[in-house]
Amino acid sequence: MTPVPLSGIGEIDEPYWFSEADRPATCRAIMAHATQVAGVDITYPILLCAEGRVMDGMHRVMKALGDGHDTIPARQLITTPPPDYLNMAPSDLPY
Repeated sequence: MTPVPLSGIGEIDEPYWFSEADRPATCRAIMAHATQVAGVDITYPILLCAEGRVMDGMHRVMKALGDGHDTIPARQLITTPPPDYLNMAPSDLPY
């Protein structure tokens, strides 16, 4: 596990969770997402693919950013496995 600078996580400045088609429609929906961020434990490392992009842990990244941290614990894969699913709506995933 290695501390990764938050400044190096490009997804912070990208539309990571929402596209134009599925952006939250209400303030209540945004608050529900913010509640998820508030409830995470940033001592658990995030997971980065071989290229350094966030595969798991974006809520932890946002919590660390909001709390004023400069780094976050991370594990980075040496090789990125292929995705289990491609071109599927989140609502169609089996989990």
